[in-house]
Amino acid sequence: MALKLNCILLIDDDEPTNFLNRLTLEQTGCAREIRVAQGGQEALDYLHACGEDGAPRPDLIFLDINMPAMDGWEFLQRYRLLPAERKADIVLIMLTTSLNPDDEHRTKAIPEVSGFENKPLDQQRLIALLEKYFKSPSADNL
Repeated sequence: MALKLNCILLIDDDEPTNFLNRLTLEQTGCAREIRVAQGGQEALDYLHACGEDGAPRPDLIFLDINMPAMDGWEFLQRYRLLPAERKADIVLIMLTTSLNPDDEHRTKAIPEVSGFENKPLDQQRLIALLEKYFKSPSADNL
């Protein structure tokens, strides 16, 4: 794949989902590094630490809505409060099993959210997202 993002951050409390999403990302070869946060607070802690100890700032974040302790909505409220340089140019995609149309509608009112996708992530949708939000990769190289 021609396009290789520096880092992708998966924020989801479900280990099997993280395993499958990581596998899809690895098979596509679209990221130098894939980081996983098991919840919103862990993700915020990671974003605060980016640049320290070699922690790369993500280019792309996939965020689950339904998580214990801090759900995706609360994460977004706190994410908005991060300094601009911590979130500049990050593409944030809600990746969820939610079938509630209100969830997708709600994300459209949040400027930090670039898109809304249903789980599971697959290579075809991943490539489409990369083409939409980053310079076009060559799908022929997969």
